[in-house]
Amino acid sequence: MKRLAMGTVLVLVMGLASAEAQAPGKWVKLAAFPEPSEELYGASAGGKLYVFGGLAPGWKPKGLAYEYDPATDRWTKKKPMALASHHVAFTELGGKLYAFGGFVLPQSGPPAWVPINNAWEYDPAADSWKALAPMPTRRGSPVAATVNGKIYVIGGASTHPGSPEPAVHPARPHRALSTVEEYDPATNTWRERSPMPTARNHAAIGVVDGKIYVLGGRLGAAFIGVASNTDVVEEYDPATDSWGAVRARMPTGRSASAWGTHGGRIYVAGGEFQNAQLMAAFRALEAYEPAGNRWISLPSMPVPRHGLAGAMVGNRLHLVSGDVQSAGISGMHLDSESHDAFELADK
Repeated sequence: MKRLAMGTVLVLVMGLASAEAQAPGKWVKLAAFPEPSEELYGASAGGKLYVFGGLAPGWKPKGLAYEYDPATDRWTKKKPMALASHHVAFTELGGKLYAFGGFVLPQSGPPAWVPINNAWEYDPAADSWKALAPMPTRRGSPVAATVNGKIYVIGGASTHPGSPEPAVHPARPHRALSTVEEYDPATNTWRERSPMPTARNHAAIGVVDGKIYVLGGRLGAAFIGVASNTDVVEEYDPATDSWGAVRARMPTGRSASAWGTHGGRIYVAGGEFQNAQLMAAFRALEAYEPAGNRWISLPSMPVPRHGLAGAMVGNRLHLVSGDVQSAGISGMHLDSESHDAFELADK
């Protein structure tokens, strides 16, 4: 009986060790974000995390810029965005960060979202911003990705073509875009590329093996109260300027999430949902693996959030601040100071 008991214990211990060894990763709590906000955007460069943006009540953009150093677990405030705007797309190339599009307030009248076509280069080493050639299309809430020295700005939301409306507003007609425009930093020029099959904004994006994947997002409009979330995943090949077959759908269709790419997988965290019965922020963390065309569900975020900043630094997906309650509730601004990272285990 003693031998049996010891054997049973040994099997259990081995099973636990095996399960621990196969665990996908773990959540780590890190230094809180100094100025909690929604509509933040993350990017990484030189082994550091950068967080930009922020949106105050009345749709007033904050233009925040912060640097996080994983070695010291500290935040440092940097020069604010050259143009305070919100729903801006960021990507990295050659150690510099690039910002595209977004929305600003109207010059007069009631608050709304005026789409812009501004483009900027941020140099973390010099803590400086430089204006670039503007995008051909004015739009906010696009996504951006870098492939082979070129930058692709995809989707977004704007006014209808030919519309006299100067701004996007939940009570007035506007549209999601399928626009794809390629920026060449070497020549500071733009060119139009093949449009995305599913027009959307507030999506996630990732690059694996030279191909771009656009994941989820918002259909029809820019505002969650009048738009619909989607679970569609589409693949774009910059080399051939073509969109491939629709890929495996997201387990949890959502918009306004954060993301990062590591080890051939694209990680999507958080997001937002609304219908007539529910206004909510997601906790879900899921990973898409293009090689197997499959999704993997991972341990949920400690704090549900949308409009949060996300970026991969090393083997950690950093998730910063954001709002724990879906947008549109008058007087409610539940911005979180949380800075959590999902530390990935070696595959």
